[in-house]
Amino acid sequence: MRVLLISANTELINMPVLPLGTAYIAAAADAAGHEVRMLNLMAQDKDVRTLIEEAVSDFSPRVIGISVRNIDDQHMENTKFLLEPVKAIVAECRSLSDAPVVLGGPGYSIFPKSALAYLNADMGIQGEGEKSFVMLLERIEQHAGISDIPGLWLPETGLRKKVCRSKDMDDFPSPLPNIHLSLPPELKDEEIWIPFQTRRGCPMNCSYCSTAGIEGRIMRSHSPQRAVESLRGYVEAGFRHFFFVDNTFNFPAGYAEELCERIIAEDMNISWRCILYPHKTAERLIGKMAKAGCREVSLGCESGSEQILRQMNKRFSIEDVRRISGLLKQHGIHQMGFLLLGGPGEIRETAEQSLCFIESLEPEAVKVSRGIRIYPCTALSRIAVGEGRIASDEDLLFPEFYMVRGLEEWLKQTVTERAKGRPNWII
Repeated sequence: MRVLLISANTELINMPVLPLGTAYIAAAADAAGHEVRMLNLMAQDKDVRTLIEEAVSDFSPRVIGISVRNIDDQHMENTKFLLEPVKAIVAECRSLSDAPVVLGGPGYSIFPKSALAYLNADMGIQGEGEKSFVMLLERIEQHAGISDIPGLWLPETGLRKKVCRSKDMDDFPSPLPNIHLSLPPELKDEEIWIPFQTRRGCPMNCSYCSTAGIEGRIMRSHSPQRAVESLRGYVEAGFRHFFFVDNTFNFPAGYAEELCERIIAEDMNISWRCILYPHKTAERLIGKMAKAGCREVSLGCESGSEQILRQMNKRFSIEDVRRISGLLKQHGIHQMGFLLLGGPGEIRETAEQSLCFIESLEPEAVKVSRGIRIYPCTALSRIAVGEGRIASDEDLLFPEFYMVRGLEEWLKQTVTERAKGRPNWII
């Protein structure tokens, strides 16, 4: 059956991001014997309407899948809501084809009911789509019922069967370079970091984080052997820069070490970046990361106040962050530090502590966010309800942010002043 998959993301918020999730779905549908065509709307030289018209006219799909990556830009000031262009994409598909429009992707998975209603699609799949989407294709092809498909949302009846997540990522075929995941021609001359995933899920349960709604709390992985075999395929196709998008590259530590050891043994000559959770990370692992080609980590310390770290349910201390930051410097790995200011319990003193702390680390880049986006089913959302900031039944599709009352203007002035003369600070 012919399946058109559209990656709707056109935002370059920090850097161009290739549609890894869509690529996994394409690989699964391809392996199941379906004829798949992908349309990545990022950095195209034609307008979106023309691209969709050409794809639908040339391919005549029987099912159209649309990946929703971002709901908004997570900036409290002048927030950019990103679903309007996606709504236009859905409408365009509906006007050109009778094929059912199926939503998916991380943004959709956080808001499966309200995003489905807002975008006016036929159905959506929450969570991992490799199995559920392929099952849906089979049922549509066979004209069979679809109400028992895990994670499937329908406009009239909602979720009929709860999300079912894999226990082993090796159950899924990996996206192939230049088949399921490739650079748009317009980006050929740019240094793009290819997204690469070895693990899903995060058990950390930070107070504000939406990851549990997307990937769940139980961590699953590709075997290190399978991951490195897939990585080698990209290297042989000419790719050299990778971004390990695993939520916490250093967990479990044994897995991370084995992965690095295999990359070193393969002598791939690659450069990569990852996300590091600053807790229980030995110098041995950091040394292996550097030897394996790690050049930069996102170090999410979020605050320089022990009090605020506890409020955020972080499982590390200020000294943990300082120690790991020092080890990264020793091994020549650049750091991008992150601060989230203005959350529950924040006062001027704790915000000042955070700014002084991030300065003391001297990371190569700093991202400071004022206000924290409130996501459903998080501790932060429950706090916001308890304080009367949001209603208990508010779905939060339209962005709401937590900012301690009376601190907003002071924070804006203070952060702006601290960022002056620091081109490596993003505010």
